[in-house]
Amino acid sequence: MTGVFADKASARNHVWSRLEMEGLAVEPFPIRNRIPNFRDAEKAALKLFEIEPWASARFIKVNPDSPQLYVRAEALRRGIKVYVPTPRLAGAFLLLDPVNIPSEQILRASARSSWDEYAKPVALSDLPHFDGIVAGSVAVTKDGRRAGKGAGYSDLEFALLRELGHPAVPVATTVHDTQIVGNFPDEVVDQRLHTIATPTFVWLTGVNPHDGPTRIDWSRLGPDVIAAMPPLQEILGCRNQSK
Repeated sequence: MTGVFADKASARNHVWSRLEMEGLAVEPFPIRNRIPNFRDAEKAALKLFEIEPWASARFIKVNPDSPQLYVRAEALRRGIKVYVPTPRLAGAFLLLDPVNIPSEQILRASARSSWDEYAKPVALSDLPHFDGIVAGSVAVTKDGRRAGKGAGYSDLEFALLRELGHPAVPVATTVHDTQIVGNFPDEVVDQRLHTIATPTFVWLTGVNPHDGPTRIDWSRLGPDVIAAMPPLQEILGCRNQSK
């Protein structure tokens, strides 16, 4: 663990540079401006499922990024239904159902490139109440602060579920040990991490899931952003009908 940073951007750049310089990043390249894949990501995924609520989960939401491929795969091996948001919320959520995936195809089915074959769209109204959420991260702190790639999609997805009436649930991430930094500021709209797993250890941060966002902050979303995300349009449509 190293570094206290004035903002998330500085923390991200530090982590990306360190992963590059120490040869810890793996494909896809370049790693900048994305959730970086890292060596031994599969070990971090296994660590995550050593503790609750992940060990006995039935339904989890997992981000679509490369390092969490192994989280999706391990969940499917355990019989957990995995829900994945469409990248950039450009469409519906997707369901990877282990009942419909042969065991020898699980790793392949967990990769984004195979979802046309293995995943099916799920309407917002059909999403279950999740046992937990897994988010991709660039930099994290031991007290549960998280810096993603900077677009805010993961935080927005958490708020979206809360807007729909879903309960607050623990949020986890898997990262390389070098992605843990000392500190950086976060915002009121940020989801905090309840669990952090690395290739060498896993721990609880002490974060209460109920301390996260309880609804979407629509004032931060311009019309162009909303127009590009059908789930947001659907929520607004339902709100307007209920008035």
